[in-house]
Amino acid sequence: MSDLKEYLAQRCQFVDTALNRLIPGSDTRPTILHQAMRHSMFAGGKRLRPILCLAAAEACGGTAEDAVYNACAVECLHTYSLIHDDLPCMDDDDMRRGVPTCHKVYGEAIALLAGDALQALAFELVTKTPMSSTHPTAVMVLELARTAGSLHLVGGQVADLEGEGKKLPLEDLRFIHEGKTAALLTTSVKLGGMSASASPEQMQALHDFGMATGLAFQIIDDILDVTQTSEKLGKSAGKDVAAEKSTYPALMGLEASRAEAHRLTEVSHRALDVFGDAALRLRQLSDHLLNRDY
Repeated sequence: MSDLKEYLAQRCQFVDTALNRLIPGSDTRPTILHQAMRHSMFAGGKRLRPILCLAAAEACGGTAEDAVYNACAVECLHTYSLIHDDLPCMDDDDMRRGVPTCHKVYGEAIALLAGDALQALAFELVTKTPMSSTHPTAVMVLELARTAGSLHLVGGQVADLEGEGKKLPLEDLRFIHEGKTAALLTTSVKLGGMSASASPEQMQALHDFGMATGLAFQIIDDILDVTQTSEKLGKSAGKDVAAEKSTYPALMGLEASRAEAHRLTEVSHRALDVFGDAALRLRQLSDHLLNRDY
């Protein structure tokens, strides 16, 4: 299966089928909560993080079936973070993935609780991943917990809020991007590797790949925010400018930002040398994230 578009479609369907089975149905009490969770989860996400998790497992000689719970866990954590980021007290957005945000449909209280429930479900799902010979369940849970906490995902959001209206040094902007974006993308590939009993050398390679790819991904996001329409992005375009946020284009300009994203993508490719041809999908996915237009 050499065609990346076909691979993405098949893996997206694989993840969606699993998520549909694992998230309580919309008729399960309390129904409004489960409807809200499913509204945000099945709003048309590209499933990039779980697909990266599955591809990393395959690069390490594992299977998508062994990694599926970890893949769904990172998507649950990601979707929770989007629901909370979109709240009026955070980034205050009305659209996400092309549909009204959770709080616009269900109200702020239910949206907050839907995010909470998805975060809890993420950790439950990790515990269902079969233990590998080198990475016990506790290690996988710890990986997700550290990423979700004050040093990465939550901390990055705090730094992002504090940076509004300020021209940040580039190193501070990198700290925000590493926390809000690169950390979870890195954990996605590391959890895939863990499900496949990855060696220490392979785990380090996945970490380096994830951080470089995650930073490139966020730089491209920053570029698209000022070059694409809301309809194309499926979310409000131009919000970074409106909120007076520091971004790579704001600090470096568009061309220099594109050059940095290309440089980071090359770094991500070099990190995969240890895998040889087994990491073909990871390399293709890194290029795909660099060249996307939404």
